[in-house]
Amino acid sequence: MNLLNMDGLQAGILMPAFVAGFLVLLTHVPLGMEVLGRGIIFMDLAIAQFAGLGIVAAHAFGVDERGWQAQAAAVGAALAGALLLRWTEKRAAQRQEALIGVSFVVTACAAILLLAKDPHGGEHMQELLVGQILWSTWQSLLPLAGASLAVLLIWFVLRATRFAPLAFYLLFALIVTASVQVVGVYLVFASLIVPALAAGRRLALAYGIGAAGYAIGLVASALFDLPAGAAIVLALAACALVAGYPLRQTQGAL
Repeated sequence: MNLLNMDGLQAGILMPAFVAGFLVLLTHVPLGMEVLGRGIIFMDLAIAQFAGLGIVAAHAFGVDERGWQAQAAAVGAALAGALLLRWTEKRAAQRQEALIGVSFVVTACAAILLLAKDPHGGEHMQELLVGQILWSTWQSLLPLAGASLAVLLIWFVLRATRFAPLAFYLLFALIVTASVQVVGVYLVFASLIVPALAAGRRLALAYGIGAAGYAIGLVASALFDLPAGAAIVLALAACALVAGYPLRQTQGAL
């Protein structure tokens, strides 16, 4: 019995999916480093869940999930979540991480309730969490590419968001909204935190870890017919462990 699905290795499917992941990494790696530096590690999960709640709410009211109304709902919900978390940060900074966790749980449960009467609610929730990266096409990646280039320009050239907390929250909300609809909540979190956690401030190494994780995860999912999102998350974690181990050994020797 052949356990490998060689037919799954189709460049027409895997290449757009890999480019989608790389576009996500371009912005999420530097933002993830900033998130770690600020100590608000789970903010991306909360913001992604806010965006997902906007999409779910639009779907519950009969709005086409691919239409501009659903996109507006996702962006609006994410921006509202970002403003809320910035407000809590100013008033209860020491409890911010706990408040972020509560925000995630509340929005996730609200989405579950909105989908409770939907016969396909479980499928919609799974898509929100693990994404549908293998459905990526070159045309569907254009909005994400545009958003990524804009964020990179603001982050590395203008640098304003590094010193303006509100601007950082809003920029974060916009790019997470664009990303979560392509790769899902879990991969958004993994792309932000895992490479940055393993590489520290080494930007090139973090990008390498992320790219290797996406490539290995996609190939593994194709060969073994596994869910792509979950396979990529595990591959990212494995690559981070492999890349981070020599760094820890070097630091220990010093």
